[in-house]
Amino acid sequence: MRLSHFRELMEGEFGRIRAGSLARDHVFSALGGRTVEQAIEDGFDLRKVWHAVCDDYDVPQQRR
Repeated sequence: MRLSHFRELMEGEFGRIRAGSLARDHVFSALGGRTVEQAIEDGFDLRKVWHAVCDDYDVPQQRR
């Protein structure tokens, strides 16, 4: 997954402003206590990051 596609998924699911806030502020246990932005900086697979977001925010399966 490309970063641009990941950002599109985030914005499509949460809206531009909330997606940005979520990426900066929410700490995910599935990402080792990192935010989305920290996980991206640390080189995490973007699919793993997206799935962590989906799990924490109960994104329906058809939009994962």
